[in-house]
Formats: sequence, C-alpha cells, structure tokens
Amino acid sequence: MPTSIVAELSSFPPGGAAVVFGSSGGVGRALVDELRRSDAFVQVVPFSRNSDPAIDLEDEASLTRAAKHASDVGDIRLAIDATGFLHDTLQQPEKTWRDIEPTKLARSFALNSIGPALIMKHVLPRLPRLGKAVFATLSARVGSIGDNRLGGWYGYRASKAALNQLVRTAAIELRRRSPESICVALHPGTVDTPLSVPFRKDGLELHSPSIAAERLLEVINQLRPNDSGTFLDYHGKTVPW
Repeated sequence: MPTSIVAELSSFPPGGAAVVFGSSGGVGRALVDELRRSDAFVQVVPFSRNSDPAIDLEDEASLTRAAKHASDVGDIRLAIDATGFLHDTLQQPEKTWRDIEPTKLARSFALNSIGPALIMKHVLPRLPRLGKAVFATLSARVGSIGDNRLGGWYGYRASKAALNQLVRTAAIELRRRSPESICVALHPGTVDTPLSVPFRKDGLELHSPSIAAERLLEVINQLRPNDSGTFLDYHGKTVPW
C-alpha cells in the first residue's frame, strides 16, 4: 500500500469541501490530516467539541450550526461522521444481560445512533444535487446482526445496528433527491486508539489511525451510486446486516 492515497481521491468533482465530524478522535484526526494533504477539496472542515463552531451529539442546535457553517464554506462533497462511543469511566460494554441498565443503554443510542442521525438530517439536504458526493459514517462489524457470534456488548451492538438501519433508510431518500450522492456505513477495523485498548487480544488485526484513514478514503474514492445504502469494511467488502 502506498504511503498515502490522498492523490487518488480523483472520483470527486473538483472544488468543494470535505467535512469530518469527530475530528478530535484518533481516526477523525487522521482523516483530517489525510484530506488536508489532498488537492481534491478546496477546504477541509473539522468538527469536534473543541472546534469553532463546536458540536455536541446531544445538542441538535450545535449540529445545525456546524452543517450550515460547512455549507457556507463550499459545496459539501464529502462528509464523514467519525464519532462513536464504546466506553468511558462511567460505563463499560455489557458482558451479560444482567449488566443492561436503561440510562446507559439510552446513552449508547444517543451517541451512536441518534447523534449520527441528526448529522444526516442536517448534512444530507446540503449535499449537491449533481455530481458525486458522499456521506459516510463509521459503524462497526459488531453492529452486524448476521455476524454476531459472541454476544455481549448489548448497547454498542444494538446502537450500531440501529445506525446501519438509519443509513440504509436515509440512502433511499437521498437517492430521490441527489441520484449521484452516496450514503454508506463503513467499518474501519480495529484501530490503535484509546477506544480499543481494553479489548485487544492476540491475533487481532490492529491498524494505526493513519492506515485506517488511508484505507477508508480509498474505499470512499471507489464508491459509486449503486453502493449507496450499503455497509462496507475497510477493504470495500460488504458486511452482513
């Protein structure tokens, strides 16, 4: 694999802006860095809790402001939602149904499903009506119902499965408005970030954030309108729903 694939982002119309939600995370930051090294977009707009304007997935008004700010910069040709929540000091993934708690489950859905849905609500109508434009959200293979063989992680699995359904549904509506635009869910693999540290195990393929970003952008570059509404991994292969 080349050191950087940014030069290969040739499938987008020239000009336009790229937007990354969740730019302070490991993958989000790497995506911003790769996109800024590219000449495919005239502007790269990062959003996080510390950006200006700042975003909060539980504050729709902040997402509205961010989407408007990005569209004021230029045509949004690429929008990547790199947000996601697995664990923090307040909660860990559930190992058994005995660990399910309503407030923690609701928090997982708020951050992994509802927040990204609100980003779609405000970004998708701002995509250009003509020419390639992509909205990609980072899902996870553990959100696949068909690929679930180990159980556990109830909140994370269910909230990412819900995200996949939201993407699929939004893609259908987007096709009616902008036939050349694409809305997809992408699995980035296991990335070497604080998110994955407690759950690493021998034999698990682990990517650096920069490699994960390169692979995701390579998949995005290859996307065509018929791919809209799909769930793909970092190799561009379909992941079961």
